[in-house]
Amino acid sequence: MTNSPFTPGIAPARLDAQTLSTNFGDLHPPLDGHEALVAADRCYFCHDAPCITACPTSIDIPLFIRQIATGTPEAAAKTIFDQNILGGMCARVCPTETLCEEACVREAAEGKPVEIGRLQRYATDTLMAAGVHPYARAAATGKRVAVVGAGPAGLACAHRLAMHGHDVALYDAKPKGGGLNEYGIAYYKAVGGFAEAEVDWLLKIGGITLHTGKALGRDITLDGLKTDHDAVFLGMGLAGVNALRAEGEERAGVLDAVGFISELRQAGDLAKLPVGRNVVVIGGGMTAIDAAVQSKLLGAENVTVLYRRSREAMPASRYEQDLAASKGVRFIFNAMPVAVLGNGSVTAVRAEYTRSEGKSLTGTGETYEIPADQVLKAIGQTLEGAPEGIEITGGKIAVTGAGRTSLSGVWAGGDCAAGGEDLTVTAVAEGRDAAEDIHASLMG
Repeated sequence: MTNSPFTPGIAPARLDAQTLSTNFGDLHPPLDGHEALVAADRCYFCHDAPCITACPTSIDIPLFIRQIATGTPEAAAKTIFDQNILGGMCARVCPTETLCEEACVREAAEGKPVEIGRLQRYATDTLMAAGVHPYARAAATGKRVAVVGAGPAGLACAHRLAMHGHDVALYDAKPKGGGLNEYGIAYYKAVGGFAEAEVDWLLKIGGITLHTGKALGRDITLDGLKTDHDAVFLGMGLAGVNALRAEGEERAGVLDAVGFISELRQAGDLAKLPVGRNVVVIGGGMTAIDAAVQSKLLGAENVTVLYRRSREAMPASRYEQDLAASKGVRFIFNAMPVAVLGNGSVTAVRAEYTRSEGKSLTGTGETYEIPADQVLKAIGQTLEGAPEGIEITGGKIAVTGAGRTSLSGVWAGGDCAAGGEDLTVTAVAEGRDAAEDIHASLMG
C-alpha cells in the first residue's frame, strides 16, 4: 500500500492474531465424504440439465455428481477438468448462486439448490490431493505458442495447447502465476495458498515454460513473440485502474482496491496490514465487496460501500451483498463521490445523491459527507499496453469467433478481450476455446 501505518487513522494490528485467523478462515469449509454423498443425493440428474447450460464452461454437472454419489470422486474431477482445468478455483470463487445453482431445478422447486460448487470442490480437491495429473501430452507437434498472461485465460489456453503436443512459453508480469486468482480475490475464498498450488499442479502436464516478471511492452513485444512462435495468445487481463474523477482523490489514504487486495493476499502476517477506522469503498462489483469485507475483517470499525446506482443494478450478486452486510458493511445506493476531503490525508468523502433518467445518471444536487480515513477505489480496470495495430473496441481487444484478433496469428481472451463477463470461469472458457482454434489453425 502507498500509505504508511502512521497515516492518521490508519494502523496495523487492530485485531489479535487469533481473531484474524478466524476472520480469514475458509468461507465455505470443504465437505467431508459423508457430507458429499448426502449433498449428491439431492441431485435429480436431469436429462436436459439447465445447470449445464448455465455453466460458462459447460461442465456435465449431473454426470460428475452421479460419479460422486457412486463413490468415484476422482472420476468426477476428471469430468470437471475436461471442461475446466481450473475447476478447483472456480468451485471456490464462481458466483454459483447466479449461474449453475440458480438454474438448478431444486432451487426453482424448493429455494435450495444442490450445492454444486461445494461438490465440485470436493471432487477436484480429492484428485489434486493425490498429487497426480490426469492428462498426458500428445505427440510433439514441433509448434511453439506464446501465451501472455498466466491468469485463468492464459493458464487454460496453455494447458490445452500443451495437451495437444505444442510447446508453450507462458509469460506474466507478476512474480507468480495465477493472475487474479493469486492477486485479486478475497483471501478467505482461497486459503492455504491454493492458487499457487493449482498453478503448480496444472504445469505438471509438461510442455509449458513459465516466465514471470515479463510484461508485454516492457520486457517482451508482440512482434518479437510472433517472430519466435507460431501463434500468440493474449490473456494479460486489465492492469490499469479507472480514475475516481473526484476532487482530492490524490490525498493520502486513497488507494486502489485491487492493490489493497493484492497486498493482503501476499501478506505473510495479516496483523501487520494497515487499515483505517472509517473505510469507504467506492464501486459495486466483486472487487468492491471483497475489499469492503476484508477491511471489516482486518478490524475497521465502520465500512461503507458507496454505489452510484440502485441495489438492483449492482454488479455484485445479492449473495455477496448479503455476505458483506452480515459482516457489518453498510451500503449507500444512488450516491456518487464528488470530493475527497482532508488536509493532506483524507478525512471524509463528500457524496451526491443520484437519480436515473433512462440509461443516464444525474446528480440531484443534494450532498452529504461520510467520515473516512481510508478510501478504496473499486470502479473498474482498464486495458494497458495493448500492442500497436490491434483493433480495440469498448476499451478492450476486439475478437471474433474463438478469440481471433485483427492481427493474423494472434488470439485473445479473458478480461482484456471484448465480450463476455469478467469472471474466472468465463476466462477459462475463452482460453480453452482459443487453444482449440489455435490448434486447428496450426495443424491445418
